[in-house]
Amino acid sequence: MLGTAGAAYGYYEYLASKIHKGQRVSGDTHAIKPKANADGDTPLNILILGSDTRSDPEDAKLGGAADSTGARADVIMIAHLSADRSNMSIVSIPRDTRVNIPKCTDPKTHQEYPATTDIINASLARGGAGCTLATVQNLTGGLYIDHWLTIDFAGVVKMADVLGGAQVCVQQNVDDHPTAAQPGGSHLHLTAGTHTVKGEQALQWLRTRHAFGSDAMRSKAQHMYMSSLLRNLRSQNLFSNPGRLNDIATKAMSAFTVSSEIGTPKKLYDLGMQLKSIPPNRTTMLTMPHIEDPENQNHYVPAPSAQTVWSLMRNDVAMDANGKAASTASPSAKPTTAPAGPPAAAPATVPVTVVNGTAGTDEGVPTSHRAGDIAQELVAKGFAKAAATQQAHPSQGTTLVYPASAGAQGRSDALSVAKALGIPATGVKASAQADAITLTVGADWKTGTDYAATLPKAGSVPTDADAVNGAEDSSKNCMYVEPTYRF
Repeated sequence: MLGTAGAAYGYYEYLASKIHKGQRVSGDTHAIKPKANADGDTPLNILILGSDTRSDPEDAKLGGAADSTGARADVIMIAHLSADRSNMSIVSIPRDTRVNIPKCTDPKTHQEYPATTDIINASLARGGAGCTLATVQNLTGGLYIDHWLTIDFAGVVKMADVLGGAQVCVQQNVDDHPTAAQPGGSHLHLTAGTHTVKGEQALQWLRTRHAFGSDAMRSKAQHMYMSSLLRNLRSQNLFSNPGRLNDIATKAMSAFTVSSEIGTPKKLYDLGMQLKSIPPNRTTMLTMPHIEDPENQNHYVPAPSAQTVWSLMRNDVAMDANGKAASTASPSAKPTTAPAGPPAAAPATVPVTVVNGTAGTDEGVPTSHRAGDIAQELVAKGFAKAAATQQAHPSQGTTLVYPASAGAQGRSDALSVAKALGIPATGVKASAQADAITLTVGADWKTGTDYAATLPKAGSVPTDADAVNGAEDSSKNCMYVEPTYRF
């Protein structure tokens, strides 16, 4: 028994030694982790980053020489697992999307980077993955990102090999070679039809951009790869094959860098186990809706419909319509009161500050008198101390916070405000910065006085998000290849 225990501990320490970790957040952001629902569960959001770093010789060999710009986040995805773990969505943010990058501090060098406006993949070099996480939380209107995972070129090759590859498909022969206009290229070389790619060829597939036409089409190709990979893993009974499971675990520990709060073998194992019960037809992969950047035709900015995607995620509403309650929002998105706690104070005694955040961003246009209109609605519902503030605070999403120092009573009072306006209980959060119950009316609630009426329904993904269901056969939707890159 002692020998077995010693061997198990030794193996655990061996795996732990392979894990690379980093600080979860290193930029200015105010997203707050949501409270658990009545069952004690919360949604889980994981930021997945693909880094183009060439600092390691193995990475340089796979992707070219290092340059002066530092590592960039060429793949940016948010994986959202619903609170009840019945469904999952993966949203790609095109790397060339122009966003506001907040002030960030590099956790290793302690160098400070001022806030700036740039394409989102530049955030990785301005404070590491924690800076990209802060940028994404702000972009999505306060979606709380629990963890991040990053993988580099060499890591992709390792994982593609050990997982057994994925099925992909192209409409025409493709050769993603350097051109005068676009030097570099992924060097992907495939004949028309369906192929199983693994190892370095998998990396080439995931990096191909110009041959598929754009960064958005590259996201679509990545979704095809990931969807097939998930189906492939589900078809393997890994838990009855310890040797295979061990091989995957060992490679994964060294292939990824993770945020420090999940930087142990057990926590990573528990994270993986949360995926096993989600069926393919409850998995949705999509790309953030985007339009051409008016300041640079080679870049993007979020389309107005991106707000629907972020609202679905913030309110934990399924992206697919294959659940039991397909015609309504998920249970966690329904306006409810807390299952326990002290009774709320009389509405007339509860002060509420209402802020106009409908501009969404610093460049956005707010809805006039919005805070005053909502404050007036609260007064009509008995909250006599509700008042609008003249100070605007642009916010993509509507938030309702109460002072953390107010404890359970403050939460009960805030929940009574939420119920009056149809705001889900999951949207009520404690804040150390708040000195009173504060409602910020975001860009997702520009009209009307019933917030519940603005909540998207399950499956209501915008058509310009290019959504793909995890159960779909990729061979039915092969990638189109630009003529320049055909052979």
